[in-house]
Amino acid sequence: MAGQLIVSISGVRDRTLDDVADFRAQLRERGVPASFLVAPRLKGGYRLDHDAPTVDWLTARRADGDAIVLHGYDEAATRARRDEFATLQAHEANLRLMGADRVLEHLGLRTRLFAAPGWNVSQGTLIALPRNGFRLVAGLAGITDLVRRDMVRARVLGIGEGFLTEPWWCRTLVLAAARTARRHGVVRVAVAARHLRKPGPRQAMLDAVDLSLMHACTPAVYEWSPLPALTDAA
Repeated sequence: MAGQLIVSISGVRDRTLDDVADFRAQLRERGVPASFLVAPRLKGGYRLDHDAPTVDWLTARRADGDAIVLHGYDEAATRARRDEFATLQAHEANLRLMGADRVLEHLGLRTRLFAAPGWNVSQGTLIALPRNGFRLVAGLAGITDLVRRDMVRARVLGIGEGFLTEPWWCRTLVLAAARTARRHGVVRVAVAARHLRKPGPRQAMLDAVDLSLMHACTPAVYEWSPLPALTDAA
């Protein structure tokens, strides 16, 4: 059985939109969809609800088969965004999820998929997610179906946002992706949008994609289906 390939991009906003759109076009040439990890608020006072061009672009991308994944609520409210949902108790996680959900619903980007900043999810967050209607959580070590309570083990390989960006790490990511693809596993590669303007990280992502496709991985996005999938993967 062939493996799967999931490419995710975080930090899409006005300043990164051109780079993301260009990278998305290169993925489209390869027949690969993308999962966009979206947060209502980012550092520097950025608010998604004040950025109509990015909202419109993301809306069009989802209509074209890409996925929208909630990726935290307010980066500016925490010292380190990766910690936002890593240590929260259920009550506080519930409040942040409700706030983020309302914003995305208002923008027409509501989703039932979640990936925490830094990919680390506290037990309290895992309790709060299904209470707020979320069906799937993408974590550091795997993808969990919150309805069926099962998990596909597949570690995310990333550039930026808690992951390294040095050339040696980019090479390591490519090799790890190829190794997982050869074993017919789920290849999960992720990149922070601000790094897509840099030739090294950008090429590493494309190399990981190309090698995964060469090993017959099926392009996919994070998604939840009410019916069991053949691989039970997102």
